[in-house]
Amino acid sequence: MSEPVRTHGPLPLWDTLHGSVQGVNKSRNQDHYDVEGIGTAGRPLIMAVADGHGSAAHARSHLGSRFAVDLFVQQARLFAALAEPRGEGRPPSLAWLMNYAQYTLPRQLVSAWQEKALGHWERTSSHGEPVLSPPDKLVLYGSTLVGAVLTPRVFAAWQLGDGELTVVTEDGQVTVPLAPDEADLGDETESLCSPQAWLRVRTHWAPVTAPARAPRLVSLTTDGLSKSFASDSGFRQFMAGLDDRLSAEGADCVRTVLPEWLAKASQHSGDDTTLVAAWHATTAPAGPEGLSGPPEAAEPPEPADPPTPAEPAAGMPEPADLSDMTDPYRSDE
Repeated sequence: MSEPVRTHGPLPLWDTLHGSVQGVNKSRNQDHYDVEGIGTAGRPLIMAVADGHGSAAHARSHLGSRFAVDLFVQQARLFAALAEPRGEGRPPSLAWLMNYAQYTLPRQLVSAWQEKALGHWERTSSHGEPVLSPPDKLVLYGSTLVGAVLTPRVFAAWQLGDGELTVVTEDGQVTVPLAPDEADLGDETESLCSPQAWLRVRTHWAPVTAPARAPRLVSLTTDGLSKSFASDSGFRQFMAGLDDRLSAEGADCVRTVLPEWLAKASQHSGDDTTLVAAWHATTAPAGPEGLSGPPEAAEPPEPADPPTPAEPAAGMPEPADLSDMTDPYRSDE
């Protein structure tokens, strides 16, 4: 997995932070993730997270999530190369790229994942294992996926199953553009192992009309994070607080304490918890020393009265107050 880019010149177009924590009730971490690039034409920003289902029926899902991320990165590199061709090649139209994003990439990705899973089964299964049909073999590897590509020309993202793509716009609005119209019931979710899974992939398409209109923050998370909150609004407040902390104190400070935040969230959800985020690092922050509390923003401040960089944003605990994380997180009761 790529480490944050460090340069001696201007800040990179996008600065990244990422982490994954095994759930307290899990025997292994079923999540997998990757991130690379800085968002230029030559080095597009590519992010992906996947969550293997983990139950007995999905005994190889820790492999399925790894296959999902690795194959998405391959497909995303190809998509970025089409969007930003090198040399004298003329780029395809945005309409063509949108059609590719909505139909071609999902079909190619799901087909490659199924081929990878079935090939792995054939290579590693023993004669003592029961005879399974191809669909039943795929169930063993079941996984969700959330992925994104950002180039100077386009921002596109894809999601199959649970998890979240969270976008903080240039004016500070927190959006979840790939949230399903209806929430999944219980632990049921769409999956790469679902029949005709490519038809179930949700796509976010947002051409970048001007650099100033690019998102300020793009985050991909598995549902272990969102499930740690008592409500959707609590999760969005967390993301607003994350954006506030990045703006006030910079990615290095947040990167230092991210594992602690994810571990605390995992204690409440009981699930593996993974976050990959890219922050549009256009200005150098100047904030307080130290950073301990999770980014719990309460009601967003009015645009005319933003929190000053020298103080935690509204609703955030003081640096020493890490123990009080039961609100807005779920109660353990």
